[in-house]
Amino acid sequence: MYNPNYFGYMFYDKTYILVMLGLVISMLAQANIQKAFNKYKKVKSQKGITGYEAAKYILDTNSYKDISIKKIGGSLSDYFNPATKEIALSNESFTDTSIASIAVACHECGHVIQYKEGYLPLRIKAWLVPAVNFGSKLSFPMILLGLFLSKQSLLDIGLILFSLVLIFQIITLPVEFDASRRAIRVIEESGMLVNDEVNAARSMLKAAALTYVAATLSTALQFLRLFILYGNRNNRRD
Repeated sequence: MYNPNYFGYMFYDKTYILVMLGLVISMLAQANIQKAFNKYKKVKSQKGITGYEAAKYILDTNSYKDISIKKIGGSLSDYFNPATKEIALSNESFTDTSIASIAVACHECGHVIQYKEGYLPLRIKAWLVPAVNFGSKLSFPMILLGLFLSKQSLLDIGLILFSLVLIFQIITLPVEFDASRRAIRVIEESGMLVNDEVNAARSMLKAAALTYVAATLSTALQFLRLFILYGNRNNRRD
């Protein structure tokens, strides 16, 4: 039977501190990457190459002729899409000669190299995308329906669907750290950045990687809260 108190628990309870903790962690990570980006985008590289030129050099050196580079809007909105075989660089990353722009462009090329080499975590991540999209859209509606109908089975399905998001983010971590590692290696071997510039790029990419760690921790805390509230409620009532 429907219990109206379930909905009160969903939106306000002591475990909500876990959500707030996750929010604080994410905000600190975002502030850290923004601080690093703002710092290093002001530092122009000694060789004066742009993010686009850095990416183009990596693609040409590896003969990745099927990968294109395009400019997009936004800040820190850069990505590599394996489906369309496109590297998307934000306006700043595309045209600027800063250490930040080169680091970001090389990081996205790191994903290209992963894709070309069949890097397993990246392949697993790609396989999970449809399931994660499905789970992220239906997890909370399923939990709400389970609460409304007092059906533990629906609550369990909702928790399983939400766990797919967490699994996806966990798998994303080695993908991002490895792409940064590849980026630094290319930067050092090519000489596009020199001396202290390499350490600056490493610091920039480390700050970026920590945002993924923060996002994963935030999702894990949210999942823990949902599990505490709705996991195996039938047994707790017995």
